[in-house]
Amino acid sequence: MKKVFPVATLIALMPLAGGCSLFSKKARAKESTAIAGEVEATFRQRWVDKRAGELVAQGVAADAARAQAGREFDERYQFGLKNQK
Repeated sequence: MKKVFPVATLIALMPLAGGCSLFSKKARAKESTAIAGEVEATFRQRWVDKRAGELVAQGVAADAARAQAGREFDERYQFGLKNQK
């Protein structure tokens, strides 16, 4: 009986001694959708600017090149379409 009590006590206290505690769960920080939207908008702007520059270098008018680059972006990258509707 004397040996059972210390062993049972140690087994009962093991979860508290480990790095995984049941009582100290920290809340995770939620990702901001505003940041994701800002990144998407920046990516779209940079991609369209680059592609429009390529099209202008090929002889397409600037306004038509920018419109075509915007259409190509929307066809290639679908992530921005759900936010625009």
